[in-house]
Amino acid sequence: MVKTQNSKPYDLRERTLRFAKEVRNYVKHLPKNLGNIEDAKQLIKASGSVGANYIEAEEALSRKDFVLRIKISRKEAKESWYWLELTEPKEEQIVEKQSLIMEATELTKIFGSIVEKSK
Repeated sequence: MVKTQNSKPYDLRERTLRFAKEVRNYVKHLPKNLGNIEDAKQLIKASGSVGANYIEAEEALSRKDFVLRIKISRKEAKESWYWLELTEPKEEQIVEKQSLIMEATELTKIFGSIVEKSK
């Protein structure tokens, strides 16, 4: 796998899979309160959908289908950002939360760029 200077993989399939796994690990250690439980459910779904829709885009039947799937990946990355923002982590998880928020933001930008270049 090719990596960038900040050691983020170029391979979006791998990168989105890693994001979903890191989100699951983060959620596993959140304090158990009603808000976190409900937000975590949504976060897990959204973070997994980022990569699932990217995989669908790779197998797109047409350019229009490809763009649609990439837009959905972008939407799910934005939604992941939103649910991450709502979670209330333990003090020792704050850096991890910020890192995941940064990754969700970067994925949103990457997918946005792909949409723009596909026009």
